[in-house]
Amino acid sequence: MNDDMTSPAGARNVLSTHAVYGAPCWVSLTSRDLKATEEFYSAVLGWQWRPAKLGERHRIALADGAPVAGIAAVAGMWQMAVAWLPYFAVGSADQAAARVQERGGTTAVGPISFPPGRAALLADRDGAAFGVWEGDLFTDWETWRRAQPAFIRLHTRDAFDAAIFYGEVLDWATGRPGACEVGYEGGEVVLRSAGEVVARIESGALEAAPDPAVRPHWQVHFFAADVGACVRAAELHGGSVLSAGEDEAVLRDPDGARFTVAARRRP
Repeated sequence: MNDDMTSPAGARNVLSTHAVYGAPCWVSLTSRDLKATEEFYSAVLGWQWRPAKLGERHRIALADGAPVAGIAAVAGMWQMAVAWLPYFAVGSADQAAARVQERGGTTAVGPISFPPGRAALLADRDGAAFGVWEGDLFTDWETWRRAQPAFIRLHTRDAFDAAIFYGEVLDWATGRPGACEVGYEGGEVVLRSAGEVVARIESGALEAAPDPAVRPHWQVHFFAADVGACVRAAELHGGSVLSAGEDEAVLRDPDGARFTVAARRRP
């Protein structure tokens, strides 16, 4: 779930999902062990932590004082897979969940209320999991967006089919003011919000592959100053390296969640 969306009493100029609907608005990790998760990502990415307003099972990760991501230790309680998930801003979580089901996707959790909004965990028709959030964005969300600490890419069976699915669920390319734009560049579907690239969709994933890394999924990328140092820290702290290059590495934390670290932004 989005981990820190509650705004303080009297806060002004708080953006809501109605202002940025359809765009990625947060990334969050479902984990089993909050303390172990904090220790691993602190070692690998240098994150600090602050409490989240949703309770003791939730934390906000900070990089240089700016929010990066959320951690929710609910995988065991909700019998969910440990995974990094992107969240998309929607005008109505209930409507988004209904659209997903109408188009052959599934609902894992929700929609449920997390004042001042509603959230749901969903999966597209190829099985890639994602979340939606309706309501106020956390109070320093603009800092998160400007810093662009994370980037998301969908590895899927058919990028065009996926773009149609998400477009119908999230109101992409509708022509409404503020709607995300969809284009095709370099063999990939590219999603833009306010002119900025916020996600990419690529074909080639295999729906029934035995390796989860090959099946359709959203991959979350975090930007790091030293990819090699991240790789070494991951191995030293119980994680594993799925692939590594000079500028990018795909890692797995001790609980099994996959993520990418990249030396430069590749929007």
